[in-house]
Amino acid sequence: MPSVDRATRISWLIWTTAVFVYFAAVFHRTTLGVAGLEASERFGLGPAQLGVFTVLQIGVYALMQIPTGLLVDRFGPRKILTVAALLMGTGQLLFAVADSYALGLTARAVLGMGDAMTFISVIRIVAAHFPPRQYSLVVAVTAALGGVGNLVATVPLTLMLGSIGWTWAFLIAGGVTALYSAVAFARVRDVPAGFTAPKPESVPLKQIWPKVRQAWSVPGTRLGFWAHFSTMSTPAVLGLLWGYPYLVQAQGMSANAASSTLGLLVIGAIVASPIVGALFSRNPEWRMPIAGWFLAFAFTGWGVLLLWPGGHVPVPVIAVVFLVLTVGGPISGVAFALARDYNPSHRQSTASGLVNVGGFLAVTVAALGVGVLLDLLENVLAPQAAFRIALSFCVIVLALGGWRMLVWWRRARAAVFAAEERGETVPVQLRRRRWDALRVA
Repeated sequence: MPSVDRATRISWLIWTTAVFVYFAAVFHRTTLGVAGLEASERFGLGPAQLGVFTVLQIGVYALMQIPTGLLVDRFGPRKILTVAALLMGTGQLLFAVADSYALGLTARAVLGMGDAMTFISVIRIVAAHFPPRQYSLVVAVTAALGGVGNLVATVPLTLMLGSIGWTWAFLIAGGVTALYSAVAFARVRDVPAGFTAPKPESVPLKQIWPKVRQAWSVPGTRLGFWAHFSTMSTPAVLGLLWGYPYLVQAQGMSANAASSTLGLLVIGAIVASPIVGALFSRNPEWRMPIAGWFLAFAFTGWGVLLLWPGGHVPVPVIAVVFLVLTVGGPISGVAFALARDYNPSHRQSTASGLVNVGGFLAVTVAALGVGVLLDLLENVLAPQAAFRIALSFCVIVLALGGWRMLVWWRRARAAVFAAEERGETVPVQLRRRRWDALRVA
């Protein structure tokens, strides 16, 4: 399908309708960020069991990325977004009435399945309705508006839980989301008017793995995977689960102060997303250097939080570190630009699903690791010391992702230079650097 020259008003309205589903997805995904302690009391859970809620939800999300890419390629984003809203609403309604750990886990799994179908569908709509030069910017704005859902899941949800209680807060959230699925089905269109939708690609089971392998074999896809793994994990682990307990139990903040501080993770992302997206759109060669600089700042931020003398970090320092770390969310959008740039249109959703797995795999591993360590240390060490050791696991995950991102950055650059030498058109013009001549690890 040829690219559009410009986005029409109808395209913007279609995108807005789709973004509201993503808004709901981020809201539901991050509710345990402020409801975690209440969930511990409601279900009688320790830190490791509480961590399983997030690990299961995000694990289902990660496992569903490749199937979601195939489903979007087969049925189109409109139908998949509709199903996603129904699943998220159903999952949250179940969570509202759950009175056992098993039912709560089932609810989060259903929610994670619906959540998994949203972002890939929305960026497929962006790719179809907007010209390539606007792609990075619109994806970044999409992420920023999704961040508003995260913001609603901090202070407003905290107030709702305190006023109308667990059951009604989650019943309202689930019911509204399920009803919105009808709006998505009625208003979203897979392609702009006058364009023909790509022919549905029915992939037999025996051909699924070869298709995934084709997308994975592209160095740009592999680079996107590790870029998403590295840049997204830090703000997500803090915002989804462990930031709130860390601020309350290790730093001694009140519930309202902790939720307000977590809100900085969201506000920072909302402000940074359009700025980062504009930079990526106008200067695509800056994408990976910016991601590399973020990793350096992320390691510095973790060093400040974990090595501060005495363990009690001043609130202004925490605020600055959180604002620095939150930029990783907008920067992680580079992964989807890489998947789009280096894969043909019929394989873009599959490639996008693969790179999306990277970030959520990192979050799953990090969240589970922190929970297990806290479970082992909570009766041995004071909360400050226990969180200091447990959160160090996030640094290990970040180091792994950063190493592999640098490796595939060099390999992807080598592939671009080789394509240029063959006379092929490349999506981004790169300047050779001295270190490009060194052997790739």
